[in-house]
Amino acid sequence: MKIIETNNAEETFALGRQIGQQAKAGEVYTLVGDLGVGKTVFTQGVAAGLGIEEAVNSPTFTIMQVYEEGRVPFYHFDVYRIGDVEEMDEIGYEDYFYGDGVCLIEWANLIEEILPPAHKQIIIEKDLAKGYDYRKITIEEY
Repeated sequence: MKIIETNNAEETFALGRQIGQQAKAGEVYTLVGDLGVGKTVFTQGVAAGLGIEEAVNSPTFTIMQVYEEGRVPFYHFDVYRIGDVEEMDEIGYEDYFYGDGVCLIEWANLIEEILPPAHKQIIIEKDLAKGYDYRKITIEEY
């Protein structure tokens, strides 16, 4: 387990970019944290680290967005609005979870039962006592 503290959105983005630069095809990252903790900023950093230049936003209503122009495909899921894990079957999630790109799943705690056994979990937490922009980011490998 690794814990990283960031003090502003730029540092959170930079950590995401560093992870994106090191990410390999076939890896799955799960991203957990409350609304407004910076999951999207972190994800934009991962995308930048993969060499993706287009704007990356959370696909809350489409559930998944594919970005092909990086060094490997980037599969970005946001399962916040998912009502039932069966909805994941409808979009063929296994093709992405076990595909040739890097997968990042926001709100992954909502679909734990279908996550691949090998994945990296990233938890982003606020601590207002340490400042409004402070984030504690925990990275664990499973």
